[in-house]
Amino acid sequence: MRTPIRVRELTDEEAATVKRLAHSRTDPARTVERAKIVWLSSQGLLVPAIAEQLRLAAKTVRLWLKRFNADGLAGLKDGARSGCPATYPPEAVGEVVATALTNPQTLGLPFASWTLDRLEAHLNETKGIEIKRSRIDEILLDEGLRWRKQETWFGERVDPEFAEKRGSSPGSTKSRRPKA
Repeated sequence: MRTPIRVRELTDEEAATVKRLAHSRTDPARTVERAKIVWLSSQGLLVPAIAEQLRLAAKTVRLWLKRFNADGLAGLKDGARSGCPATYPPEAVGEVVATALTNPQTLGLPFASWTLDRLEAHLNETKGIEIKRSRIDEILLDEGLRWRKQETWFGERVDPEFAEKRGSSPGSTKSRRPKA
């Protein structure tokens, strides 16, 4: 028969942190669940009772108790996962966002607003960041920036001299006389 596994004696700081995490409504759900496992164990509950109360497998409860006993509060966090490393380093992502938020005319470019194609060309040629327009769009959306698809005649013109360049409207429309 297995020896019941229990959480080790918690320090005052660990106890306060685990209690706060176990009752949190804003921290990630996985972290809260793991903190609840440790908290309930520190309150004297055994693995089967914790598993039943939290609707988890006993094996899962044992795993997190062992990790906490070995690593402390750091044992509640997710470990490193395998997989492909990020394609673009954080510096490149930051450069994409910073460039997109910069007025192109301040960079000496002959246009007043960015399009994905213009941004892609500028980043590829000037900054040396080989990136596709679809990835630029994803990065900007991940940062909470909404990309304007196109300029339309409904909105405000980007060119402040547009009215002067356009000239007066043609007189093709006759005015109507009001009915008496």
